[in-house]
Amino acid sequence: MKNILVTGGAGFIGSNFVRFLLEKEPDVHVYNFDLLTYAGSLENLKNLPSPTRHTFIHGDIGDADLLDRIFSEHAIDTVVHFAAESHVDRSILGPEAFIQTNIIGTFKLLQTARKHWLTGASTLDGYRFHHVSTDEVFGSLAPQDPAFEETTPYSPNSPYSASKASSDHLVRAYFHTYGLPVSLTNCSNNYGPYQFPEKFVPLMIFNAMMGKPLPVYGDGQQIRDWLYVEDHCEAIWRVLKFGKVGETYNIGGNNQPTNLEVLDSICAILDERLPQSPFRPHASLKTFVKDRPGHDRRYAINITKVNTELGWAPRHNLKAGLEATIDWYLNNTAWLQAISKNDEFQNWLDNNYEKRGGNQ
Repeated sequence: MKNILVTGGAGFIGSNFVRFLLEKEPDVHVYNFDLLTYAGSLENLKNLPSPTRHTFIHGDIGDADLLDRIFSEHAIDTVVHFAAESHVDRSILGPEAFIQTNIIGTFKLLQTARKHWLTGASTLDGYRFHHVSTDEVFGSLAPQDPAFEETTPYSPNSPYSASKASSDHLVRAYFHTYGLPVSLTNCSNNYGPYQFPEKFVPLMIFNAMMGKPLPVYGDGQQIRDWLYVEDHCEAIWRVLKFGKVGETYNIGGNNQPTNLEVLDSICAILDERLPQSPFRPHASLKTFVKDRPGHDRRYAINITKVNTELGWAPRHNLKAGLEATIDWYLNNTAWLQAISKNDEFQNWLDNNYEKRGGNQ
């Protein structure tokens, strides 16, 4: 890896990965390509380690001409593809953006990599197109079902997960048809610093801090596998360094509590961190709202393959990860103030945060 294109690198997981990569790989240059939609912000890229090895490029992955120039001018040898519309609620209300970004955008990126690597490179050693996907492509699990494995058949249930499943299929097709050197990871629910507060963990943190209702979908017994974002970044790095071309690796946090259990943990930590808060106990702010359409009941990830082949396992249990996340948000209120100036953020704030459960 020398010249790495990170798409969606100003978003939540992407910006954390950019930081991780700049710290871990002293000889790489990161070209950070992001459209800066509501969930991506230059605020996420302040105080980067080794900033001289980071170049930000504002643009859309659907812009084939711009992608072509980036590959040509910067000799891109590695792509880490985070850029995606990722919120299920938004996909239910407006699915078209998910089709355009997650499917068409991925296609344009694959075509560009194919053009430059398969016709211009004498060898494909050192080239990699890594696609970051989700466990939601596998559908929903019943209480006694075994955890998702890499061979679990796809059964997406929302426009979001269907669009990600489509992009996964495209990536694999370009490997099998054209020989493009690809790898894929399907991850569980991420949480941690820089996450836009429409998702469950930051939504609950911010609402609790402000004394606002903590909206929980349905009965709150939905189960997710929670993965601290820094653990996810390390897993992707290991796949890039040591993973096999053409392979898929499931990445999970080995945490499968109910949403209510996660919320109770958040409230308990905030009670400890904010002993003078007038809203203690924060759990008293819980409120139940109507469940969203087609809400998957349970996700769980089997990480045996990535652990056995690449030696990766999550370093954070849920309690430690939530403590680190809450501490970061409490110490970085300026970040929220900065992103709150975004018109899209204000629209979301006005219309959604007391009406929806924020579940991912």
